[in-house]
Order: sequence, then structure tokens, then C-alpha cells
Amino acid sequence: MQTRDHECLMAGEEAVGELIGKGLYTPAEAGKLLHVSPLKIIRWLRGHSQNGKVYDPLWHPSISLGDEDERVFLAFRDLMEVRVADAFIQLGISSFKVRAAIALATKVLGRDYPLSSDRFRTDGREIFLRIIETDKDGREPEKLLNLFKKQFEFKNIIDPILKSVDFGEWGEPVRWWPEGKPGQIVLDPQRSFGQPIDAVSSVPTQVLSAAGTHLGIKQAALAYDVPETSVKRALAFEDSLNHRVAA
Repeated sequence: MQTRDHECLMAGEEAVGELIGKGLYTPAEAGKLLHVSPLKIIRWLRGHSQNGKVYDPLWHPSISLGDEDERVFLAFRDLMEVRVADAFIQLGISSFKVRAAIALATKVLGRDYPLSSDRFRTDGREIFLRIIETDKDGREPEKLLNLFKKQFEFKNIIDPILKSVDFGEWGEPVRWWPEGKPGQIVLDPQRSFGQPIDAVSSVPTQVLSAAGTHLGIKQAALAYDVPETSVKRALAFEDSLNHRVAA
């Protein structure tokens, strides 16, 4: 994305080096990808005041470019946190409860940004942290710790949000397939600063889409030495982003 390249250059070589493998998104870019209002994202990550009441950030962004005006930027991990936080809030869980869950889960797990961990689950009413414990027979039954009642419950809860995410050894998100894996579009912080790329060719979808628009699908495929299907996927994906209207 053009804005990402510009921001990276403005950040300086040292800051850019720190961003490698983390991804970089503006609230506007994150909003398009997640179908979440950029202003809402800024409020969640910066905090805000309303009717004389101060609301703390849900969490602090994992990257900073040292802007004097304290502009908000998101890393890939922040992007995944926003995705899950928005899903919880859409289910009717208050931002207050989400903030409390983040604080408690951070303490329980001993790590930051717990929402995007594959150990988080929800049943639409409460948020749970999955705890795996080995019993006396060597089995590992799944126990769900209710973060608000602080009691263990046995449940089978499937969170479809996490199905399109690849996780690392410690349960951290490492790749996101926004159209599902069959869609062959992936966001990987290790590649192209986490911008959407065609999984087959690794070319950013924005680049392929722009080429397809100006050159045509066949010529764009020849220019970038990619299958025509890659160009078609990129065109469809970027078109879907441009037609999303943030709530």
C-alpha cells in the first residue's frame, strides 16, 4: 500500500528495522481489512473521553513510530486483536468486559495481546481462556476458565473467527487468510510488511489489482510472471475492500 511505504520511509531506517516481521497498518487500512470504523480502532487503542468520563485504551499498540502527534499504527498482532475484540463487542460483550478480560488473561498467560491467541474462546455471553492441563491418566482435557466468574467449565466452543488464522507454537497468530485458505490471499507479517499478498506469487494484491486494471488480466499476468488466476483474485479482493463501508 502506498501509505505504508511512505510511513515506513518517514519512520527512519532504525524504526523500519524494528518493524520487520511485525507488519504495519494505519487505522484506515485496518478498518478496510476488518470492516471496523477507523475512528473506533483509534478510540480502542488510544482511549477517549465521553460525557466527562475517561475510557482507557483496551490495550496499547505494539509498535510506535515516534510521531509527535501520537498517531496510531497497528502491527499484525494489533490487527488480530482488533478483529477478535470487535467480534466480542458485536456479540454484545461490553468494551469494559473486554478490557477486563484482556487484563486478566494477560496475567494468567503471562504475555501481552491475549485476545488473538488461539487459547481464547467465547460463547457469546462471556469470554473464556482455554487452559490445557494433563490429568493423572496423561490426557489433556480442555478446560475453559471463565474470566469473570473465575471458575473452570467444560465446554466445546468453536470460534469461527480463528479458523482463518495460522498459529505459531505458543498460540500466537502468524498468518491470516481473510478469504479463508481457498481464497489464496494471505496477510503474513514476515512478508511485505503484512500487507495482503497473493499466496501463490507473493505479489501484493494492490499491485496485481492495479496492473490488472490498467493492463488487463493477461498482460498483468505476463508482466509479473504470475498465473492469470492470481490477478483475478487480487482484483476481486481489492474490489471487495473498496466496497466495504465501515460501520
